[in-house]
Amino acid sequence: MSASMIDWNLAVQTGTRLLKPGPQVGQDEAREVVEQLRELSRLAQGHVRDFTGMRSEENPGPATIVDRPGWIRANVDGFRVVLEPLMEQMQDRKGSGPLSGGAGGVVVQAVGSRVTGVQVGALLAYMATRVLGQYELFLPPDPSGRNPTGRLTLVAPNIVHVEQELGVDPRDFRLWVCLHEETHRAQFTGVPWLREYVQAQMTQFLLASDLDPGAMLDRIKEVADAVADAVRGGEGNLIDAIQSPEQREILDRLTAVMTLVEGHGDYVMDAVGPEVVPSVQHIRSQFQGRRDGGSRMDKTIRRLLGIDLKMKQYAEGSRFVRRVVTEVGMDGFNKVWESPETLPTHAEIKEPAVWIQRVVTQRALDAPPKAEEA
Repeated sequence: MSASMIDWNLAVQTGTRLLKPGPQVGQDEAREVVEQLRELSRLAQGHVRDFTGMRSEENPGPATIVDRPGWIRANVDGFRVVLEPLMEQMQDRKGSGPLSGGAGGVVVQAVGSRVTGVQVGALLAYMATRVLGQYELFLPPDPSGRNPTGRLTLVAPNIVHVEQELGVDPRDFRLWVCLHEETHRAQFTGVPWLREYVQAQMTQFLLASDLDPGAMLDRIKEVADAVADAVRGGEGNLIDAIQSPEQREILDRLTAVMTLVEGHGDYVMDAVGPEVVPSVQHIRSQFQGRRDGGSRMDKTIRRLLGIDLKMKQYAEGSRFVRRVVTEVGMDGFNKVWESPETLPTHAEIKEPAVWIQRVVTQRALDAPPKAEEA
């Protein structure tokens, strides 16, 4: 993406300006929260490794702890890493046109980049108050010029806000969150091909955008219909509205893998058990109530942005993992990480028995017999 297509600095400035303040804590308490989150992220690494049997990177460092503005800056950096090269390819494909050159085109691009920067910033300001943590797959090069493999980030003020809002044990809740996020670190560092697979699907999705003006007008109409439907309380969302037919097919694959990784994280954070997080059942009950609640406006925004779809991913993915582990054990489930071909399809997420038959049972039948020992 050329720098003029999105004003990234304006996105950061807008997002930071629109941010709601976090919980009020003193400097000493804030320092204690940061230190404990780092300690618990290290502790969670061992629990995740022992429970899942996954071998991730050697001696991973503790989580990076950020505030809300820090989360916005980190995500803008990630967006730039992913989107700028892709949008340059899209511009090359589009070739000459009303935005491709000349003084008028430069002015239009400059105005458009600022509008888009404000829009991105407003979206990040909303998300920055909700996200508890994430494994950042896409990072800018480090000072030596190398590309980091990823980084686990926890948003301290959001974690404190939610634990206060729910009235749960702070240490238990913080460890519970760390278990989920450290599971993502294990997935993306312990499965060599997974990061590249996700990036490839994202690349194909973006490059499959309709650039034809007529098709874009159809997308705009669908966006307007989605907004109206969401305001009425329907299921309309912007994610579906902006897709081309080819993108919908790609999104099925991307949704399947993200449903798997999110559901796996949700399963592990609960299944590790009360010996690790004594109040886990109480936390899950309270947290689920928070996911399902919110004002009408908040629910409308969640529908539009596809956040409700993400909540369904957690539930569907967790059910898939639980069913497979119950049927074939953790070793049987871990066959899911062998290759892109062993990933469940969107349909198999809903019907785990179909995946078990295809990947576990059939592959066992097709495997050549072991040679008898002399």
